[in-house]
Amino acid sequence: MTESGVDVRVAGKGRRAGPLWWGRPRSAVLDVALAVASAAECAAQGVPFARETGVPVLLGVLLGVVAGSTVVLRRRYPIAVVLVAIAVTPAQMGFVLGTVGLYTLAASDVPRRIIVLLSGMQAVGIFVVSYVLFRPGGVEADMPGPRWFLLLMAALLSLVATVPPVLFGLYVGARRRLVDALRERADGLERELSLLAERAEERAEWARNEERTRIAREMHDVVAHRVSLMVVHAAALQAVALKDPAKASRNAALVGDMGRQALSELRTMLGVLRSHEVSAEGSRAASGASGPERDGDGGGRPLEKVALFAAAAAERDAASGPRLGELEQLVGQSRAAGMVVELSVEGVARPYPAAVEQTAFRVVQEALTNVHKHAAGARTRVRLAHRGAEVAVQVENEAAAAGVADAGLPSGGNGLVGMRERVTALGGGFVSGPTAAGGFRVSAVIPDRSAR
Repeated sequence: MTESGVDVRVAGKGRRAGPLWWGRPRSAVLDVALAVASAAECAAQGVPFARETGVPVLLGVLLGVVAGSTVVLRRRYPIAVVLVAIAVTPAQMGFVLGTVGLYTLAASDVPRRIIVLLSGMQAVGIFVVSYVLFRPGGVEADMPGPRWFLLLMAALLSLVATVPPVLFGLYVGARRRLVDALRERADGLERELSLLAERAEERAEWARNEERTRIAREMHDVVAHRVSLMVVHAAALQAVALKDPAKASRNAALVGDMGRQALSELRTMLGVLRSHEVSAEGSRAASGASGPERDGDGGGRPLEKVALFAAAAAERDAASGPRLGELEQLVGQSRAAGMVVELSVEGVARPYPAAVEQTAFRVVQEALTNVHKHAAGARTRVRLAHRGAEVAVQVENEAAAAGVADAGLPSGGNGLVGMRERVTALGGGFVSGPTAAGGFRVSAVIPDRSAR
């Protein structure tokens, strides 16, 4: 856009910019060629003008060359070019100058009222000059016809000289503005798509991190409890190996059973992870085969694929995980390791969604594991309460007996964090901390959204 409001089209990508105010070199060549043609026409028309007015012929030719050469400024100063054309109309020169000037003025971003005003002035000037030429006593004094016919001919000549270039310029200007608007819209959509792609990549990275966290939490829940019990039984086995061979044999059998259970759970988890990997590869292959992302069928939307894949993964994991009905077996394993555990169930038992039952089971499992690690031999109470639209679990242990050493099991510090993440992910509440008697309590309330 220039100071006068002309739409100067900037060279596109890969195009060399033109000199001065021209957007492209070919635009400069075209304007120079038009200026040469207009200057030649005006110079030729300046000879009879000089003879009629009595001025030197050289001055008339020079005036025509200067006036016709102003066409070269049409893209930068269209109003000035049209004013020059209006000024030289009484000299009967500047047909190319006036036509090109009106077209450029109409195609520019000049306000419409200015276009109408200058076009009208040009039309009036051509009408007056034509009528003067055609009327009796004028240059064309021998032209036959009544006066109204002369007026009609002058009006038609003025309209033919002004209306077509103005209409064509308006059409070209509207088309150019439409193309520019579409180009800006395409650029905006491209930027928006780029932002969406970046967002999708961020969401995908977030989903990958969440998946890693979930896998780490599952591995911790599966391995920590089994291995902790195995360590406790191994210590008991070492203590009674010589004194009570029968008890040592039972402990050895328990260690073997727990090891096999741990391996079985690990194989199950690895199988689920492998199925996730196959599903992800199939999703990527389908995405590549379907081409770029589409809006209608969702076949290429990365965010929807990530969401569907994550939902399917969580559903498969929950379906293959433990249930509340296995709490008695879980507590029995801790009792077999020498822990005094009381299990109480309140309310009417009923089935819950797989994710709810698995989360409640994992909370109890991790709490018992922590008791084995940090309060070996402490009396522990496990409570399970069915409350209609929610299920609550609580594991509370008393203070460890004096003289009982820590089991020496390593702790990564992620057990309580993992339990909190599991419960809050389902919209529940989780509380943990020491009791006034020196023990430790873990409580969780998990809502059952399907019951609402």
